[in-house]
Amino acid sequence: MLEIADELRKGALAGLSVEVLHGRMHPDEKDDVMRRFSAGDVDVLVATTVIEVGVNVPNATAMVIMDADRFGVSQLHQLRGRVGRGSAPGLCLLVSEAHEASPARARLSAVAATLDGFELSRIDLEQRREGDVLGQAQSGVRSSLRMLTVIDDEEVIAAAREEAVAIVAADPELEHLPELRTVLAALLDKDREEYLDKG
Repeated sequence: MLEIADELRKGALAGLSVEVLHGRMHPDEKDDVMRRFSAGDVDVLVATTVIEVGVNVPNATAMVIMDADRFGVSQLHQLRGRVGRGSAPGLCLLVSEAHEASPARARLSAVAATLDGFELSRIDLEQRREGDVLGQAQSGVRSSLRMLTVIDDEEVIAAAREEAVAIVAADPELEHLPELRTVLAALLDKDREEYLDKG
């Protein structure tokens, strides 16, 4: 990152104020760089993903993400959301050497094709999978769901949720459904046991 900043200062952006921002900097130093960038005293900020969340600089209008194939859909969406927040439009360039037929290039094309956060969330879910929706794993191919998937069976899951809400509203202790109560108790015990084993 420091090399990139030096190249920019000496080359194409000579004469502009170029600063760096990364997570290893002292908090006061990071705050100073961001304050100066927000005020317009810094023209170009070369940064790590430390700028992904919580940075609001309305006059930031362009971003170049190097090695964009290393980032996931959600992270790319978060990063590009840092530019174009003011009255001027934003431009985000995703730079990658990933092969055109690679999953990484498909991911970048998907991000480039839409600004819709819900659509990008769906794409991210399709690529990373839902994880264990009945447990604690957040992503990956292992799921405790055996007969359906979150992506393909959205309507079935929504209908099941409505039915579950109705059942609990009518019989909160499941006194009239002892078999269901037994299955749920076993499932909850298993989850608790896994949680304690991890701790």
